[in-house]
Amino acid sequence: MWDMNNNSIDIRQLEAFAAVMSAGSVTGAARLLGRSQPAVTRQIQDLEADLGYALLHRSGPRIQPTARGLRFHAEVERHLSSLTHIRERAEAIGREEPTTLTVAATPSLAAGVLPQALAVVAPDLIPRHLHVQALAAENVVQAVLARSADLGISSLPLEHPGLEIHWIAEAPCVVAISADDPLAENEVVRLADLAERRIITLANPYRLRHRVDEALERAGVTPERIIDVNASLTALSLVRAGLGVAIVEPATVCGVPLDGIVMRAVDQAIPFLFGAISAAALPLTPTVSAVIDAARAEALRMPGSRLLEANGSDAIADTVYGQAAVPEGAPE
Repeated sequence: MWDMNNNSIDIRQLEAFAAVMSAGSVTGAARLLGRSQPAVTRQIQDLEADLGYALLHRSGPRIQPTARGLRFHAEVERHLSSLTHIRERAEAIGREEPTTLTVAATPSLAAGVLPQALAVVAPDLIPRHLHVQALAAENVVQAVLARSADLGISSLPLEHPGLEIHWIAEAPCVVAISADDPLAENEVVRLADLAERRIITLANPYRLRHRVDEALERAGVTPERIIDVNASLTALSLVRAGLGVAIVEPATVCGVPLDGIVMRAVDQAIPFLFGAISAAALPLTPTVSAVIDAARAEALRMPGSRLLEANGSDAIADTVYGQAAVPEGAPE
């Protein structure tokens, strides 16, 4: 087992394991690292001996990660990434340049808001090394809390005592349809008109999806055919392929327009809420502050977008989670 009294970590062993996981073979890992195959094999074996458990299943030349190996790999990736960022920041300090910047954002905001925001930030504030991570909303929050990301831009909810919310924006969801669809002639599409269509929308039931479902229910629409996706860009690609109509947030449609697809307003209110976050009590660098301001300005360019109070008001909570249940016996 690992000697808990010896806190040293052999980085070369971790690099070898990460390379094997990436390449899928020891041979591929050796080529990636510029090391010999026997050296990589020995480093993996030594790492397993130090840990006290197997990381890989071996069957001749084929390898598969063990369950423990998969879990350990997630930790190794984060550790190696942190070391890379430390090296980059140290070099930036030596050059008296802005340190590296890591922004974590949900896929729709990473595509539809962040690029445009970064493009207007003063060039002297953009560091030599810029990292953009497209993550699920829950992982954006965790990245900011763990300080592996300097800034997060994510859909709501964003409540956590370790977060500072800099702004919250609300924008109405839209229908994305083929440009030659008869519904494209209307400025506003009624959800009732989608009753016989295949509807494409996001899958996460704890975020935007439940608001879409509530709107369909209000319109008396019970879709018989639905495609669930985990990213709006996927939904738009499915629309372009003729597989249905999409009810999505407007960020991706505005930020990454696709030929042959048009965006139309919806006759039901389906709010998309999102905001910018950083770790609480952590001083903001001029670069982070500039990106926060630029992202807010870009958010407000979406049709119908507006800023909300960033203090976790009851109104925002009701929009995100739905109306709170009334306790039994309490006045409604």
